[in-house]
Amino acid sequence: MTAEIEQQDSSADALFIKELVKIWRAQDTTGAWKAKSDLDLLEPYVLDKEKRRALPIVGDPGPDTLWRLELFFNAVALAVEREAGVMIRPILKLHHEGFGRIVLIGGRLIAVNKRLRDVHRFGFDRLAKLAQEGGKYVREGIDLIRKFPDVANY
Repeated sequence: MTAEIEQQDSSADALFIKELVKIWRAQDTTGAWKAKSDLDLLEPYVLDKEKRRALPIVGDPGPDTLWRLELFFNAVALAVEREAGVMIRPILKLHHEGFGRIVLIGGRLIAVNKRLRDVHRFGFDRLAKLAQEGGKYVREGIDLIRKFPDVANY
């Protein structure tokens, strides 16, 4: 990991990044990414200004983008599970044009609820922002589970 990510103040940010890297490593069933560093695995999430300008304003998300989105929220779900001790199920409903919603459900509680738009442009301007956004959803999920434990453990 780079110093940029490791300097995060929030343990939720670091927990999220660790889970995201683990999920990416788990996807490598053939060992093709064994030599790749963690930063190389996370690089597709970084869309700097030039990369973002190259994308159309309106477009259908490709399979790689959808996969990255799913892995991102799966990492959030796993980080929340690890901290809160409640099994989390992600549910993604997405229109082919890249609009929709993802919810992370624990028991009967919607721990994270995110409206999605312009999914074809899903990414962050730097790695620290990736960690912050993931950590924000992790904290949100953990806080709601702690606030409503009876609903989450139902």
